[in-house]
Amino acid sequence: MTIEFFAGRYPYILIAVLLGIGLYGMTMKRNLLKKIIGMTIFLTAVYLFFIHGAFKYGATIPVYTPELGAEAIHYMNPLPHVIVLTAIVVGVGVTGVALALLLLTYKRYGSLDEEVIIQRMRESA
Repeated sequence: MTIEFFAGRYPYILIAVLLGIGLYGMTMKRNLLKKIIGMTIFLTAVYLFFIHGAFKYGATIPVYTPELGAEAIHYMNPLPHVIVLTAIVVGVGVTGVALALLLLTYKRYGSLDEEVIIQRMRESA
């Protein structure tokens, strides 16, 4: 019974593992670059969750064909895919800004370790 339970839900298990890895990277790592990598993994898991939730078995692209008719059950909803595409673009922008700030932080404090950065911030204040 347990094998069938996990075999039917492997996408959700993969998504949960990726969420866990990303959350661990963002909260437990001291290196700021590793935190950004964790954020990217976490965002990827969220994208996969939305895409998997929007998938419909046996459906086709939302272009009318006379063979399938006009019933919505035969077609996929494109809105979740568009939202995920927009989220990917926003995620790339956020990652780019985070990396730019990371470069400035490294130039100013000479480290990417958050404890060292906090210590040097206190010394300079």
